[in-house]
Amino acid sequence: MTGQVVTRFAPSPTGYLHIGGARTALFNWLYARGRGGKFLLRIEDTDRERSTPEATTAILQGMNWLGLDHDGEVVSQFEGAKRHAEVALQLLEEGKAYKCFATQDEIAAFRDEARAEGKSTHFRSPWRDADASTHPDAPFVIRIKAPRDGETVIRDQVQGDVTIRNDQLDDMILLRSDGTPVYMLAVVVDDHDMGVTHVIRGDDHLNNAARQMMIYNAMGWDLPVYAHIPLIHGADGKKLSKRHGALGAQEYQAMGYPAAGMRNYLARLGWSHGDDEFFTDVQAKEWFDLDSIGKSPARFDTKKLENICGQHIAVSEDAALLQEIVNYLDAADQPALSEPQTVLLRDALYCLKDRAKTFPDLLEKAHFSITSRPIDVEEKAAKHLDSVSRGILNDLTPQLQNASWSREGLEAVTSSYCEANEIKFGKMAGPLRAALAGRAATPSVFDMMLVLGREESLARLTDAAKDNATE
Repeated sequence: MTGQVVTRFAPSPTGYLHIGGARTALFNWLYARGRGGKFLLRIEDTDRERSTPEATTAILQGMNWLGLDHDGEVVSQFEGAKRHAEVALQLLEEGKAYKCFATQDEIAAFRDEARAEGKSTHFRSPWRDADASTHPDAPFVIRIKAPRDGETVIRDQVQGDVTIRNDQLDDMILLRSDGTPVYMLAVVVDDHDMGVTHVIRGDDHLNNAARQMMIYNAMGWDLPVYAHIPLIHGADGKKLSKRHGALGAQEYQAMGYPAAGMRNYLARLGWSHGDDEFFTDVQAKEWFDLDSIGKSPARFDTKKLENICGQHIAVSEDAALLQEIVNYLDAADQPALSEPQTVLLRDALYCLKDRAKTFPDLLEKAHFSITSRPIDVEEKAAKHLDSVSRGILNDLTPQLQNASWSREGLEAVTSSYCEANEIKFGKMAGPLRAALAGRAATPSVFDMMLVLGREESLARLTDAAKDNATE
């Protein structure tokens, strides 16, 4: 196939953006973006009872969070109903489809009889070759004339060649008796009209391909390249479902996973590039191809996701990381950071990034920079603030007052104090952590003092030392 690559993502707006759907969108996005092609978005909203504006919004927000930008306007499948019907009527006019007046009772009776005789229950309409003069004045559907002989071969880029006997295909309905088009017709017409060259979707649609190919062939349209990707399973090997935990893309945002890490991990679910686990968007676009998608279902592993996300947090630029943290707090309905907190968090990122796997993890380590006096000391840290430790802080604080406020200057003062008092730095580190952060596990005490600055650091140390006098 020559010309520009055009892929599409076509979710139904009946709920949030499922993580499996997000991966399908990602695969389409990567394939198009890596080849200078177009990535289109179509909302398949023909099911008017189940489709909701809220679900459409949730899908768009999920894609926006994942950074999966699409080309052109969002296409509504429902709005193309007139065009879909035109194609069915054209096939009717050309004798490639026919009016079927069979009632639901007649179809049910046919299937009961076929089942009893052990035959195929695909309905064989008596109206397929009926003369128009015999047509009654009654409601009818329009059915396509499926091929009765030979085979249909789906040349799939992931599954390989899949052969289906044509006698297994039914005369699929194109237009219902009320004149509305069915989903199968709408998909084909939309894909053709949108110029889609590659249909990359879940392998639960594989059987649909043979039926949709009937419409392509009847219209004389070029077939797209098909790539049906395996579904995602949970760690237990069963199809991913609600029992496995979060399923919607936005839920993962609210749990504090960075978008770049999520893209990286989802790309590795069912696709590989050698042994590469961690890669950038630029590399993913360059490397992604259909040949390297596996045939077996991939297993969603939260620990691997966290590991990849931690690596992405570590290499993120501070400004972009800070903005994503702000977005995370909003998505998780957490209080927003004040301007002073934002400034201190930004200044602290250099000593936090390589230690966190998620944003809640990072913010816990950043607690010293976003908390304020008086410092609330957790129980584990409070054990480091006994009378002896507070005495150390009381003696050390005046010496820090005149220190050069640099890592070298701070290290020199604390080393000198330890040497003079014949104590190890570890004896001092616990009280310093408790005084500066109220936590037992923190970044380096020197990093904390550098981020907080002389005035705030000394104030916190003084507060902790003063408490000794009130006991």
